[in-house]
Amino acid sequence: MNMPRTIAEYLEQLRAALRGADPALIQDALYDAEEHLRSELAENPQRSEADMLAHVVGTYGAPDEVADIYRDQEIKIQRALRPPPAPKRRSIFGRFFGVAADSRTWGAMFYMVLALATGIFYFVWAVTGVSLSMGLSVLIIGIPFIVLFLGTVRALSLLEGRIVETMLGVRMPRRPPYPVRHGQTLWQRIGAIFTDGRTWTTLFYMVLMLPLGILYFTLTVTLMAVSLAFIASPVAYLLGRYDAFGWFTNDQITINWGMGPHVPTLGDGIVLCVIGIILLFATLHLVRGLGKLHGHIAKGLLVPSVERAA
Repeated sequence: MNMPRTIAEYLEQLRAALRGADPALIQDALYDAEEHLRSELAENPQRSEADMLAHVVGTYGAPDEVADIYRDQEIKIQRALRPPPAPKRRSIFGRFFGVAADSRTWGAMFYMVLALATGIFYFVWAVTGVSLSMGLSVLIIGIPFIVLFLGTVRALSLLEGRIVETMLGVRMPRRPPYPVRHGQTLWQRIGAIFTDGRTWTTLFYMVLMLPLGILYFTLTVTLMAVSLAFIASPVAYLLGRYDAFGWFTNDQITINWGMGPHVPTLGDGIVLCVIGIILLFATLHLVRGLGKLHGHIAKGLLVPSVERAA
């Protein structure tokens, strides 16, 4: 590999050396490298960019060496952060009920419930910001407001990435894309924000989170409530609290199954309890699956691919 003579060449060689790695890891590595190189150049203004890079290669490392370091660190970090693996179960029943032992299941469930609040916030922020940006675009403060709004969108995407990585276990960027490019004018930097596809996919994600948040919250809360209510049926029967399943008729609790009245028995409560347990674990599987699906959606919309970033 040829010795890079500019920061852009160094970053391009680093990107090439990291080809095939996680896009989030590539974004973090490029940000760290560019920040280090820019600070070195700013601290030694008497040096040319080529001389500074020759010095940095000996201290910070060549692009391929830095790429190997990041790959090794990523493996160590992921091993440290990965929750203990659930024991493998070969039987169908073991796999079905073993979902409760997977920590990612509960992380996904918490995310499904939280998604309603974050979805409302993201939607309101995006719609309000876009509306005000369009309204103020005819005024002199329009452009600064739009740039500030899009900057907050990028910051929120980084925050959402941390939430997704923590709760859903999907690797997301821990650094933003480097905001300043050497030699760019102010207008070129502003134009880069508008031409960056990630800006608009992030806005789309923020709007999309409202219907997704409503769906996730409704499914999770409704299915959990129904399953827990079914599981509590025998206790409700023994306590004489069967109002949830019928109504009082002639001082007796009856249920109309469509084939005439039926007086609930303890056996009915036990059957509902079994159905509730099955529904509960089926809900856990559904929640875990939705968490994995949403992780892919978030990564596709919030993380630029290597091809787009190049």
